[in-house]
Amino acid sequence: MKNLLTMMLLLLLLTACNKQEQPKYTIGISQCSADIWREKQNAELRMGAYFQGNVELKFAAAYDSDERQVQQIDSLVESGIDLLIVAPNQVQTISPAIDRAYDKGIPVIVFERKTSSRKYTALISADNYEMGHVMGEHIVNRLHAAGTILEIKGLEGSSPAIERHNGFMDAIKEAKNISVAASLQGDWTEESALRATRAWLDANPTAHVDYVFAHNDRMAMGARKALQESRRLTADGRQPLYCGIDGLPGKNGGIQLVRDSVLDASYIYPTHGDQLIDLAVRILKGEPHEKETMMQSALVTEANAKVLLMETEEMMRQSARLDQLHDKADTYLHALDNQRVINWLALSIIVLLVIVFVLFYLYHLRKVTLQRERVVNTLWNLPTEPIATAPTGTDETAENQAAADNVADSEPAKSLLTDNMAPAATEGTVAAPAPQEQDDAPAAVSYFIAHFKEVIEKRLQDSDLSVDDLAADMSLSRVQLYRKVKAVTGSSPVELLRTARLNRAYQLLLTTDKSVSEVAYEVGFTAPSYFTKCFKEEYGMVPGEVRK
Repeated sequence: MKNLLTMMLLLLLLTACNKQEQPKYTIGISQCSADIWREKQNAELRMGAYFQGNVELKFAAAYDSDERQVQQIDSLVESGIDLLIVAPNQVQTISPAIDRAYDKGIPVIVFERKTSSRKYTALISADNYEMGHVMGEHIVNRLHAAGTILEIKGLEGSSPAIERHNGFMDAIKEAKNISVAASLQGDWTEESALRATRAWLDANPTAHVDYVFAHNDRMAMGARKALQESRRLTADGRQPLYCGIDGLPGKNGGIQLVRDSVLDASYIYPTHGDQLIDLAVRILKGEPHEKETMMQSALVTEANAKVLLMETEEMMRQSARLDQLHDKADTYLHALDNQRVINWLALSIIVLLVIVFVLFYLYHLRKVTLQRERVVNTLWNLPTEPIATAPTGTDETAENQAAADNVADSEPAKSLLTDNMAPAATEGTVAAPAPQEQDDAPAAVSYFIAHFKEVIEKRLQDSDLSVDDLAADMSLSRVQLYRKVKAVTGSSPVELLRTARLNRAYQLLLTTDKSVSEVAYEVGFTAPSYFTKCFKEEYGMVPGEVRK
């Protein structure tokens, strides 16, 4: 009856909802910086979340600060996110914060940049070494294997800067007439390249540069500005050439700069925010996924810049239209939600009436079961030591007899004793007690209960413990054990075993610092989730709330 009413209540609640809600996922996004490349990626992340329909995004930008990004990652984790997407600012300094999130059981997707450990769920990035290598080969071809190159590196300690530099140096090492005038340190911003190039030009007033390779397009533009200010030309009087990496679409993006011959080349570094969200949802749903994924990228030169720009501009227009549709859909859904509220108000009256009826029924059901629970609690509050027979007239005999009388006075105990007593003597005669009479006397019943409790408590940790095992330890058959225990307590051996385990677990939670899982296994439960379910049914709260 109780289960039937519960099912009716749930059915009404689901009907009132008008639709089945999907799981809501909260995903934290930790960006190491804030720039045009990341703005494009963030827009793609939002669009991907919109198409999923059940994803909430929490963004954080560290603005190239290691300390700020560590704090932001820890804060996102503490806020209760379901998954973390992170682009580490520097490899060594950010990795510990990522490891902490991973160790807490939060899935982690590392994108664009790498960490110093393998504590991540998935990695998605482009091949930065390949980018640097392709750019090096392009420069060697453009200089006809002879000339001087100025390199502007990305943020020191970041994996893209390290890998792009290594790929570039490996590509040019075979060109004997190619030399690197300097490898200047930048931080991905145009201003950092402008300052570093100006300082190098001031320190080397007679140096000439044929080609500038910057680790991104913005730093290439900063170096270009510094060289133009100084009016420094190549050794044969030409303007130096410049290339970078990112190849962004749109106004003043890398593709347009190559098309307009401001840059000699760029390299598309894909953002793929929508792909990141798809991967995140697959992970949260427990679906198969690759541990590491490398995104496809491509070299942008004057030969293909015009076509690439047309394609990307069309994609941007379509994305803008989708944003407009999104806004219209939100307006429609808002109106629909208002109508749903009205429906809710009508159905809530029915639901509340059902809840009141169910609570009234459960209240009476609880009253009926209180007597049985008191018997079970009385059993488990008895001493664990078996009651021994003491000489007649001693205080110990009196105390044991009183404890036995308390148990024997209950109706179940009387029933047990009556079942096992020998036939009564005829009136007027004195009958000798039958052998069973000594075994089933009140003191023997108390001994049986204490012995049963002792057997259970000795084997609480045994998750495979069965009623057959308990019966064997008590030197009884399964049927005898069940009948005796049921007669005395009104509960079955299995119910008393579970009660003993939960009582022990409650004490362990109060008196030790063991985790919920450790306590569950110590008292014989095979799964912490099942232990939590039983504990809540017994005490009306989950195990973690005991210590509060």
